[in-house]
Amino acid sequence: MSGKTYLAYDYPLLGAFLSMLVFFLWIMWIILLFRVVVDIFRDDGLSGWAKTGWLVFTIVLPFLGVFVYVIARGKNMGRREITQARQQQEAFDSYIRETAKGAGGGTSSVDELARLSEIKARGDISDDEFRRAKELVLTGHGPKEHHGPYASSAGR
Repeated sequence: MSGKTYLAYDYPLLGAFLSMLVFFLWIMWIILLFRVVVDIFRDDGLSGWAKTGWLVFTIVLPFLGVFVYVIARGKNMGRREITQARQQQEAFDSYIRETAKGAGGGTSSVDELARLSEIKARGDISDDEFRRAKELVLTGHGPKEHHGPYASSAGR
């Protein structure tokens, strides 16, 4: 070869498209392989030996193992994934509810201030007593459980 070689002339546009197609198909197959392996471990209906058999089949003969698994058990792969997503969402919601209950300790300072405002509106306490109770609630030194603004400090 005595002349210059230009890559654009040696590798036509159709060749570039075919190379990209093969590359993206390979990436899709890798993703499918990982989904199959995750589904094998996720399925509670399979025994340990069945999981081992499918896993060995997909590792030893990857293309054939993945395609056979998808044909034989692919129908329920989506159902198992949806079930697991629902379980994770329920666990997350439960955690959020428990955390929200635990953080407030039953009553928050907003609840205490609302109760104080109601008591003041009924005329049960004076403005000065309301102001002192409000300062206690806002500084965090007030009672967490509602015993009224007249709770004595002797029991603390």
